[in-house]
Amino acid sequence: MAAALLANVLYSTGFVLEKRALAALPEVDIRRPARLLRLVLGSPLWIGGSLALASGFGAQLAVYRTLPIAAAQGIFVSGLVLLVLLSSRLLGEETTGRERYALGAILAALLMVVLSLREGTDTVSRSAPVPLILTVCLPSLSLGVWLYGAAERRSKHRHRMPTTGVEYGVAVGLLYGVSSLAIKGVSSYLTTSDLGGAVVGLLRSPYPYLLLFTGAFGLVMSQAALQRCRASLIVPVCTTVTCLFTAVLGTLAFGEALPHEPVRLALRLAGTALAVSVLLAMPKHDQAPQRPIGAKELTPP
Repeated sequence: MAAALLANVLYSTGFVLEKRALAALPEVDIRRPARLLRLVLGSPLWIGGSLALASGFGAQLAVYRTLPIAAAQGIFVSGLVLLVLLSSRLLGEETTGRERYALGAILAALLMVVLSLREGTDTVSRSAPVPLILTVCLPSLSLGVWLYGAAERRSKHRHRMPTTGVEYGVAVGLLYGVSSLAIKGVSSYLTTSDLGGAVVGLLRSPYPYLLLFTGAFGLVMSQAALQRCRASLIVPVCTTVTCLFTAVLGTLAFGEALPHEPVRLALRLAGTALAVSVLLAMPKHDQAPQRPIGAKELTPP
């Protein structure tokens, strides 16, 4: 529990620091990753944010060794409250009434998932069949990259309203969901005995390579999205997609059984369905900036 709460603080702080650093940088472009890396690595504030996120990764490894996947996601998502508070205080971002209701519904949905857990009855799995992991992860990675590319193409339309970042959040959330499953897989190889055998076994598994792919693509995609959109919206969407992806597909892939009691099963399924429906209903556009009242157009004769 302590490691999960620490991960929440580190992730929220890291995202806010990165967003603040990106606001002071020139516009980044995913089609120029070398330039993007050069810009962000030249910002001490961004480096501080990335170190906080990396530390959150370490805390997450400890969590997955002691808690079931679904329980861990329920605790991780509680960090959204801290994220929204930090975004409002440090970034000056304000959410609309509709977005606040949506975030509240997401928290309620994931609380339902947490309430469906019962200590002593939920098992913590250590491994998953490699073919099943690849069947889950590879299509998800392809879908995430495709969704991000589609959002990029739509954003280039001349008369398109400013995007809230929901599409970007879903796309990056899929990549981070795969990364979360890979972290779960890596945690199963952590041991204090036979370290050499553990390293060899880890290198023979798909997990380090999934982490490399999601780390590289997730870094470029998330930084471009963070610069263009509000952290107070894109990060909650991304986190919700990641948590749902990990809780549902990770539970199935790693063989952590669903509850047998009807009430607990209903809570878990209803919470998942509510979170997905809220994501689909969230506003896709920000209000277009209003022109000053006194401004007049000069029309040619």
